Formats: sequence, structure tokens, C-alpha cells
Amino acid sequence: MTMMTMTMVGTIIPTTTSIDPVPPLLRLVWLASPALPIGAFSYSEGLEAAVEHGHVHDDQSTAIWLTQQLALLARGDLAAIAHGIAAWRTQDEPALRDLADWLRRTRDGAEARLQSEQMGQSLLAWLRPQGMASPAQLALLTDVAAGQSPPYPLVMALALSTVEVPIEQALQAQAFGWAENQVQAALKAVPLGQNAGQRVLARLAAAIPQAVAQAIATPPARRQVFAPMLSILAARHETQYSRLFRS
Repeated sequence: MTMMTMTMVGTIIPTTTSIDPVPPLLRLVWLASPALPIGAFSYSEGLEAAVEHGHVHDDQSTAIWLTQQLALLARGDLAAIAHGIAAWRTQDEPALRDLADWLRRTRDGAEARLQSEQMGQSLLAWLRPQGMASPAQLALLTDVAAGQSPPYPLVMALALSTVEVPIEQALQAQAFGWAENQVQAALKAVPLGQNAGQRVLARLAAAIPQAVAQAIATPPARRQVFAPMLSILAARHETQYSRLFRS
């Protein structure tokens, strides 16, 4: 067992967690990797519907769309992961219950709920044998999920909370992993060439530090995922005639 962890600003505080034989940087890369077996590649998060309805049609419009998506993540799920990491590191059970409830309530469509539940369950299946989270933490996760599949951001927050790095670094890695998955979706759905995809990824990478800073600065009461156009497109995607992705 180890007796240290870190707060949102990087301060080390006493706690009890399992020893992880994998170095922190490698864990961050692993958790952000598109190869992580959680099915992220199968979700476009509204991008495919945006292409279908003409909002996205080239690398410029793709970059604009995904940059707006990143801003939405900053005030929503990235902020939720930041709060979750802090709560897991201090074993703040009431905060974890509130976070789980917020994540369930803010999945406003069938596809968004499916993604959160499926990816959360898949990540948990990967996490259990890794030795990163303690049995007590895994039991608490099951408890706060209230008999349902745990939301993906809550499980990812648990995984990241065991990696001894500042929350800023953890969120930057997650945001870049999200960006890679979305660019790969754009290559197929728009479609884009590899060089165009790299231009989009470069714009997203440049915007990630500010998005992470906003996520960390967002208090729990100010989290929100209000995006009417995205919700409408997600609903339309459920009955879209031809689809490559599950959202």
C-alpha cells in the first residue's frame, strides 16, 4: 500500500491506495489510448449526424464542430471527471453519489445513455484486474451506481484518481484521447484524409489546455451540458437511415 495522493492543484495528501507497478505516465497514455477496449471508436457523439445534415463537410468545419464539442466537454464531463478524481482521492462518498446522479440525469438521449453505460461497464471490466483501484473503492463504485451500470466518467475518474499525477495532466491526457477518437470518426464519416485529420487534431491539441483549465475551475454547481442542437442531432441519429457509428 502507498500513503500519498494529490489534490486538484497537485498537493500531496495522505490516503490509502493500491500500489501500481505501471509508471504514472504510462498509465495516463494507456487510459487515453484509442486501443483501450471500451468501445470509444464506435461512437461519433453526434458528428455523424452533423455530417448527414450538412453542418460538417470538410476539415475546416470538422475543426469548428469538434472545438465546440471540446468547449462543451470542458464545462460538462471533463469538469465531472475532475470533480470525480478529487472525490475518489478523498473518499468523499456524498460527492460521488451526487456526481453519479448528475451523470445519469444529464444523458438526455438513448444513444448518450448507451455510450455512458457501455463504456463505463467496459472500463470497469478492464480496471478490476489491473490492481489500480482497491477492493473498497470498487465496492463503493458499485454502491454509488445504485444497481445500474456505472457512468463512464465516474469509472474513468476512479481509474485516474489512482495515478499519482496532478488532475491537470490527467484531464489533458483524457481530452487528447477523446480528440483522437473524434478525428478518427471524422476520417470515416466526413470523410477526411489523414493529413486533414492531423490538421484538425493540431487545432484541438492547441485548445485542450484552456479547456482543461476551464474544467478544473468549474465548480460542481456550474457543470452543465446544455446543447440543444446536439441533442436534436442525437435524436435524429437514432433513426438515421445509414450509420457507421452508435451515436
